[in-house]
Amino acid sequence: MLLREDPDLFKASQKARGASVELVDEVLAADSARRAAITAFEDARADQKAFSSQIAKASKDEKPALIAEGKEKSAKVKALQAESEEASFAFESLAAKLPNLIIDGIPSGGEENFVTLKTVGQPRDFAAEGFAPLDHLALGEELKAIDTARGTKVSGARFHYLTGFGAKLEMALLNLARDVAEEAGFSPTITPTLVKPEVMRGTGFLGEHADEVYRLEADDLFLVGTSEVPLAGYYMDEIIDLSDGPLRFAGISSCYRREAGSYGKDTRGIIRVHQFQKVEMFSYVEVEDAEAEHERMLSLQEKMLQLCELPYRVIDVAAGDLGDSAARKYDCEAWVPTQETYRELTSTSNCTTFQARRLQIRERHDGATRPVATLNGTMANTRWLVAILENHQQADGSVTVPEALRPYLGGMTAQGPEGPRF
Repeated sequence: MLLREDPDLFKASQKARGASVELVDEVLAADSARRAAITAFEDARADQKAFSSQIAKASKDEKPALIAEGKEKSAKVKALQAESEEASFAFESLAAKLPNLIIDGIPSGGEENFVTLKTVGQPRDFAAEGFAPLDHLALGEELKAIDTARGTKVSGARFHYLTGFGAKLEMALLNLARDVAEEAGFSPTITPTLVKPEVMRGTGFLGEHADEVYRLEADDLFLVGTSEVPLAGYYMDEIIDLSDGPLRFAGISSCYRREAGSYGKDTRGIIRVHQFQKVEMFSYVEVEDAEAEHERMLSLQEKMLQLCELPYRVIDVAAGDLGDSAARKYDCEAWVPTQETYRELTSTSNCTTFQARRLQIRERHDGATRPVATLNGTMANTRWLVAILENHQQADGSVTVPEALRPYLGGMTAQGPEGPRF
């Protein structure tokens, strides 16, 4: 076990994340106690078996005393088995709290300590064009594309309706994302949006951010915040074949997030909502290929942003802003004119073997089995409409449709208050 061999590596990872360094020692102590308890149980059981054969060979006069002693040994074995199981449970519970080991070289610190890797495209100068840009909600309401008032009336805060052009634009975006992903070898997959606790736990979503997950207590099921979760569970408890290369999926699903930790943030419009649609890439790869697959996913996300003609930047997310399962994460953030800042549209995470170890997903390698690596990355989601509407708005209140989306909208070139334009 790498943790046992190099605990300082994990302590450095925890320090970079701003997480508990002491947890590493606690896990090691629990592992030592577990191994000691297992050894004591197995030694006692071996002794009991040897003693049982001794009873069988004993004389009639010797047997009563030996049988009595055998009962004592049996009771001892049962007690040690219980201690072993308890020690194993304590170890597993503590180990489950330990986040993935970060990849060397990523920035340390919290959310604000990211490193910008590149900036692509030039934000428009609306002042030079002679008008002040409207935000996405004002545009969406003017174009009868977004209705948050009725979403709130029907479902509560952070819900919305996409209507007319809004609905068609989202479907066009998702279909483009699906096609780009499929062309790159990702098989389109419509996933379940309810999963069992062991799947949610195995992917690392019941850790620090468990309060953001919707749970249906009556059914003991969870609503997923990303199709990464059911896609990670697809091969749970299986040995898979990667001899022909990675297994790649493009998950298409509705997603649900409580946004419990974001009270008061982004309450206007559809930037931060409880329900949204998404196309998500997910890959199973050999450990040695994980970093190359991560770069490949990032390149596909950049391709989507370029097809949607959006200015963006790519950031290397700091360790303290990673989820438990990610060893490294890149975000692509698009420019939002009315906020005069970049906002996240995609993320892609290399989860190395973290999820596969928890979900028991393995491959055959050199005559044995070993965990595979898993990676995930957003191709498109509802939030993209924010950047598309704001960046492509015109002085007359219309929104130009990016050229790559036009075939999915019947050739529409723009949407104005008066209707579509072709």
